[in-house]
Amino acid sequence: INTCRCNMLQSERINDACEQLNLSAVPTSWPGIAQRVVEKEGSYADFVEQLLAEEIAAKTQRKVTTLLRFAGLPAVKTLEEYDFNFASGAPKAQLTELAGLSFIERCENVVMLGPSGTGKTHLGIALGYRAIMAGIKVRFVTAADLMMQLCIANKQGKLKDYLQRTVMTSKLLIIDEIGYLPFGREEANLFFNVIAKRYERGSVLLTSNLPFSQWSTAFANDATLTAAMLDRLLHHCHVIQIRGDSYRLKDKKRIGIAPVMSEILERGGQI
Repeated sequence: INTCRCNMLQSERINDACEQLNLSAVPTSWPGIAQRVVEKEGSYADFVEQLLAEEIAAKTQRKVTTLLRFAGLPAVKTLEEYDFNFASGAPKAQLTELAGLSFIERCENVVMLGPSGTGKTHLGIALGYRAIMAGIKVRFVTAADLMMQLCIANKQGKLKDYLQRTVMTSKLLIIDEIGYLPFGREEANLFFNVIAKRYERGSVLLTSNLPFSQWSTAFANDATLTAAMLDRLLHHCHVIQIRGDSYRLKDKKRIGIAPVMSEILERGGQI
């Protein structure tokens, strides 16, 4: 009984020490690791090494979970899931190089251009997810949501705080669907502010269905503002040009829907 009570007290002391040191995995994992080391006639060093490895793995997982929550990815997508055989217009070599993530350390930008449905959002999320797995802080937002949040913050007199808290805290800011909805004058100015603030201070990844020559139509038809924004955006930038049919409609070809949908898309959605 005394031995059992001593063991319980020792476990409590170990748990208290782990709590003070913020070691969350050790209290639950050390008994099992100790048992395995004893069974394999391992050394004290083997026990310590495996215990520390368990704690590091737990901390890494907690960090990834936190980063994923902050990033706001609409889904988890990977480069491995992208069908390069179908999307033959996607530059696989260039995307594979970007997957090394060195562009983030150099504060370089990425702009993905291509028709609707060619997988730009998938690829943007995939690079963001790859960065998160590497412990890099990422933020994902659609252009429409970003504009709404910027306008609200501006009207409430909290624009500076929003820019610092949301726009500037991530090393990679992903802005999806530039050009799907046109921005008014105020919105265009606010978006320019985002690009200017992050210029050479953090990477931006943009996706758009518009060629650069048509970007002014999305920014209040202000050619001067658009030119100034593109000057900053493209100074250190990797441009990914994706060509091909809609990735989302590839399975519809079998039942004859895709040609009809393609015609609708070409007419700007007018049936």
